[in-house]
Formats: sequence, structure tokens, C-alpha cells
Amino acid sequence: MATYAKEKGFTVQTLSTDPVASQAAGGSWASGGDLNNRRFGPAGGGAAASQTAAIAFGGDQMPTEPRMVGYTETYNGSSWTEVNDLNSDRGQLGGGGTTTAALAFGGEGEPPSFTDQAITESWDGSSWTEVNDLNTARKAMAGFGTQTAALAAGGQPGNTTNTETWDGSSWTEVNNLNNGASRKGTGISTAGLAFGGGPPSGTYPKAEEWDGTSWTEVTDMSTPRSNAGGFGTYRDAIVCGGTQPGSPGFTANAENWDGSSWTELANLSNARNNMSPAGTMTAGLVAGGYSPPGSPSYGRAETEEWTNGPATFGQLVDGQLYFNSTSNVFKVTEKNIPGATWSSGGNLNNARSTSGGGGTQTAGLCAGGLEGSSYTRKAFTEQYDGSSWTEVGDLNEARSWSGQAGATYTSAIIGGGSPNSSPATTNAETWDGSSWTEVNNLNTGRVPGSGISEGSTASLVFGGFVTPSRNDETELWNGSSWTELNDMGSAKDQLASFGTTTAGLSAGGTPVKSDVELWDGTSWTETTELNVAKTGATGAGIQTSGIIYGGSTPPYVATTEFWNGSSWTEINDMSTARYLTAPAGSSAAALATGGDPGPSTIGTNATEEWTASLGNFTISSS
Repeated sequence: MATYAKEKGFTVQTLSTDPVASQAAGGSWASGGDLNNRRFGPAGGGAAASQTAAIAFGGDQMPTEPRMVGYTETYNGSSWTEVNDLNSDRGQLGGGGTTTAALAFGGEGEPPSFTDQAITESWDGSSWTEVNDLNTARKAMAGFGTQTAALAAGGQPGNTTNTETWDGSSWTEVNNLNNGASRKGTGISTAGLAFGGGPPSGTYPKAEEWDGTSWTEVTDMSTPRSNAGGFGTYRDAIVCGGTQPGSPGFTANAENWDGSSWTELANLSNARNNMSPAGTMTAGLVAGGYSPPGSPSYGRAETEEWTNGPATFGQLVDGQLYFNSTSNVFKVTEKNIPGATWSSGGNLNNARSTSGGGGTQTAGLCAGGLEGSSYTRKAFTEQYDGSSWTEVGDLNEARSWSGQAGATYTSAIIGGGSPNSSPATTNAETWDGSSWTEVNNLNTGRVPGSGISEGSTASLVFGGFVTPSRNDETELWNGSSWTELNDMGSAKDQLASFGTTTAGLSAGGTPVKSDVELWDGTSWTETTELNVAKTGATGAGIQTSGIIYGGSTPPYVATTEFWNGSSWTEINDMSTARYLTAPAGSSAAALATGGDPGPSTIGTNATEEWTASLGNFTISSS
């Protein structure tokens, strides 16, 4: 520890290197013993095996004949030993288990037919025995688990999403993947990870977690790929190699999944795909694989062993202050919002746009909205738990274009909007986590009014359209009544907003504007404008750290801008352009829910999640 500003009375930790996301970041690859038989597309013991006790079986020997083989080999940490072959020769099969108890399933048969297989075989340490087949014949699937509890998901033909579990005697169809493709995976039958995918589905970077019942989409891999190798658990895995879109296609890239984000690791020595994996995040391996045309042989024999870095390492901790003695600067660990990315979240049960929203990324709320080309106003309310939406109590008055919802999904308020019966309503309702209650009305009905809410007892509504013109009025809710406060600098509707009732921000609006105004609890002040003028965008954050996303310039856009308290920076786009989404969350963890994905489409059920990982930043001082 180094004493900093002794008179201040505290010490600052001294580090020679910056903290990292996980121990895996300091790991490395080393050469292990070669397979006796070159091949690609073998299966292996995966997470159930280890770096010193692995098994590899089946595969494709292209360009030599026979193409498909049943070769089985076991690894002792230094060399591979040939043991009894599979009964059925095949490549690109799934598998799991150990050197004494393994399972092989599915795969691709011998040319010229290359028939997709449903065959399942069980290994007892000395020989293979055929057992009950998969319900769906397939190859190139995500396969993992043990001899008595395994899982097969996705694969070919047809970019299937089909998922089956094995209980030691038979396969049972269970809930499907969200994305069908040639998948790979690791884990156990009740907690697994599927990653990557191949054409023509276009899901190369996708990753999904299996909880024993259903699949949930998680953050995409940094490097899109198919046919990668992977080992470890569903919350602590290594993914390496594979095929990327374009040329040359093969990659040596490796990444660590820690349950929330991906971290790039040291590359494999050889770019390749379709390897046999085994082991854990701290000690694993990949063997064999397919190398680019022009290499000595398409099928490879090499084994590479992964070992984590030293047991002692600097772990990223939010808010950590330290002195980097190598670079001689003070640093802090905090959310890297400019580097954050969007990923798919769980779908709403009811597609819609112009809904009220609030809460957090893992506890969100969506209420009301506009459904379909008939422009029907809805009272639907749904809550989000970070993976799926659940229908709860409806609004008392169906409406679209409402002001806001709330800070949490158990305490919220909706004010104004457009009901089926009139252009604009003054009606307001509060939410207690299970039902809506009508409370005192707004002084002025408006659509769409923008708002900032801290829950059912404190809310701010401003702007909107009040027939026959736009509105600049501001109203404050104190838990029992609405009070008119100072007007905005200009009249506008379809504003993005975030913050609190005493420190808020509004941005953009109709007519299409780049205007930004700050609220200090009493009055509005104009400040730095958006980079791109837009209307119908959505906001999340606090007055000194927020994001604005989506909207229309026109046309509809997927752009995101970050506000650091003084200026705007354009950062990563949403995956889909959309207009008038329901807001929720913060600048580091936000939701974009529903909205219009295009001028001819009214409402979507898609959700996107904005997530920032921790990073290390130099502290600037005068």
C-alpha cells in the first residue's frame, strides 16, 4: 500500500498491472501429445473429463479414406492411447462423459450419402454398446453431459432448434433453443451453454444458457464463429477456434464466458475448427480439428492444453481506486459505458409500441401501448425478471403514448396518454406490484407526454401534444396531487428523458429536434445538443450519465448516444432500428422493449438489453 495525500487520512492500493475480469485472462495454451489418428469432428468428454484424463471418439479423416471413423482414444496428460472403436463410424457427433463412462450420439455417416445419425452408444471404459437412439437424427449439435445425463441441442439438418435430454436409458424432447444452427456447447444436462452457429441462419455470435428447463439468450461472443471448441461450465467456460464468416474463415481466437460477459484470451497456436474438447476453465484441452485447405492435412492430430494464470490475480471490482506503479498513474475500475453492447432479451407476450416502462434490466415493467395495424390501445402490463416477461394486472384504462411508468416494477405511475375514447386523457394510475389504482388526474391531458419517475410517490411529466398544438408544460406528482411548474424552453412531444424529479434531462422530440434541456427541480436550462436530431427515442440513466437510443430522424434508427454530464458520444447501435420503445434501466444496464421496428409495422415483442462491463480508467486531475 502506498500512502496518498497523508493528510487526507487514507491509503490507495498499489498495483503493478491493472485488474482483469477473471483469472482466465492470464491463462495460456501449450502443446500436448498428438492423437494417433488425424481427424476433425470427433466428440469428447467435455467438462466431465479433465486435462489429464480425456477421451476423443469418432471423426472425419478427409481427405483420406475411410472418411468417417469410430476411432476412440484416451489421454493421460501426455499421450493418447487407442482403445476400442465405436460400433458406428461417424463424424460431427455429440458426446460427454469420462474415460470410463462416456456417451456418443448423433453424427454424420460415410459418404456419398452423409446420412444424419440418431445412433447413441455408451462407453464403459473398455467397449461401446448401442443404446436407444435420439428422437431427431442430426449432426453438428451442441452435445454435453455425462453417460447418464446428457443433452443434445440444435444442429443439422435444417438449423434445428430441437433439444433432447438423456436420462441413462432414453432421450426426451424438451424446450427448444431460441436460435437453430450448427451449435457447440459445454456443461451438464441441467446447466449448459450453447454457442456460435453456422449458415444460413446467420447466428454466428449467439450464446444461450440452459437451466434444465429452458434456454435463455445471453451476451453474444466477441468473435462470431461456428464449430468452435468449448469446455468448462455454463457460467465459466472457454470457447476457442472455429469458423468465421468470410475469408480465410478459420480462427484461433479464444474467449472466456464468466456468466455475464466475454473476455478475449490468448489465441490457439493453430487456427482450426471441430476439435474434441475436455476439462475445465482452469485446466482443459482441445484435440484434433480441421485446418484450412493447403495445410499438410485437413484433419489435425495436435492437442493444445489450456492452463489458467497464477492463482493470485487482480479481480475487477466496481469503484476500486488504485495506483498503477508501472504506468505511474492513478486509476479507477468502473462500468465502461461507451464500450457497452446490445443483446437480445426475452420477448414480450404481447407485441406493442408506445408503452410506458420502467424498472431495471432485471426487474422491468411495460404497461399499455398500441397493438397492430388497427391501432388498438391496450391495458396489458408485463414484468421482466431478466430473462422472461410475465403478464400481471392490467391498467384500469387502456392507453398508448403514456408519460412514464416508474423506477421499479413494484412502484410506478402512469399519467396521460391516448385512450380509445378520446385524443388525450388526464387519467393517472399507480402500480403497487400487483395492481393499478386510479389516482388524482393530471391538470393537462397530453399525448405523448414524456416523464421521469422515482416510483408511485414522485414523478415528473412534461411536453406532449395537447390538441391542437404541442405542449411545453411541466407537472410534478408528490404522491397525492399534480402541481404545475415552470415550462420547458420550447413546446415538443415524443421526447426521450431520464434522471430524477430534481435532476432530469430531456432530449430530441417532435418536430425532429436535437434539443437537450436539463431540469434542476425548479426550471429547465438548455444544454449541449444531441449529435443526431431525432424524435421518439428512449432514455435511461441519471442526469450525469445516461443513454438515448432508437427513434426516428426519419427514417427509424438504431443509434445510441451516451451523455457524460457535459457532452454526447455516439456508441454501439441496437441490433434493430426501432421507434417509441418502453424505457427501463440505467446507462450501464438498460432495456429497449417493444416499439415500432419500421414505418409499416406497428409494435414488436422484441426486447434488447444494454450491458456495460467493468473497465480500468485513468483518473485525470488538475
